[in-house]
Amino acid sequence: TVILATDVVGYSTEMEENEEQTLANLKACRSIIDGLIKEHHGRIFNTAGDSVLAEFQSAVE
Repeated sequence: TVILATDVVGYSTEMEENEEQTLANLKACRSIIDGLIKEHHGRIFNTAGDSVLAEFQSAVE
């Protein structure tokens, strides 16, 4: 089993500066990340704010 952990660098600062744009950017990034995880047969098992935890059966699949 392989675990992927993602986090957006500077997310808190960006939220303070422009919450609406930051949330739109996060939504766009999540759409890409979620699609790639699915494409590579992964499973998202936890999300919190700007972070994603995903599980894959193999590192080479």
